[in-house]
Amino acid sequence: MSEKEEFTEEVEELKDLETEAEEKAEAVSEIEKLTTERDQFEDQFLRARAEIANITNRNRNEREQLQKYRSQDLAKKLLSSIDNLERALQTEVQDEQGASLKKGVEMVLEGLLAALKEEGVEEIPAAKGDAYDPNVHHGVQIVPATEDLPADTIVEVFQKGYRLHDRVLRPSMVIVAQ
Repeated sequence: MSEKEEFTEEVEELKDLETEAEEKAEAVSEIEKLTTERDQFEDQFLRARAEIANITNRNRNEREQLQKYRSQDLAKKLLSSIDNLERALQTEVQDEQGASLKKGVEMVLEGLLAALKEEGVEEIPAAKGDAYDPNVHHGVQIVPATEDLPADTIVEVFQKGYRLHDRVLRPSMVIVAQ
């Protein structure tokens, strides 16, 4: 083989190597591009999965809150009737018929209170001498403090307060020593 043929052959081999190198570079570039796309899709997938988990947790919490406080509106509506029944029980009766009527009212009140207690409604404790708590008591009047009733204590309860679990339905209306 002549030098020229050898040289041409070497040039051809170099061209083939160059073409092969270009193809490999394109393949590497394509792999890098696909890897970047895959990473982006994986990131989007992880974000979407986290968002779905957040939505699921939020919905579960909302359902739990709805279940926990489902009887709030009904309880608020019944409180005035309970107040009226308690006032009816404070009346003095003279005859047996009045006594039996009073006993019936007492039974109705006990039934209502038991049903509310079953749903988580309870009376907010408030009595003369108890500490005043503005979170659960509503001071409607202030009187000067004395030795018997120091400042920030309840002097008298006008209206009972009620709460549903940890939520105040109606604060106790009280007179406070100041």
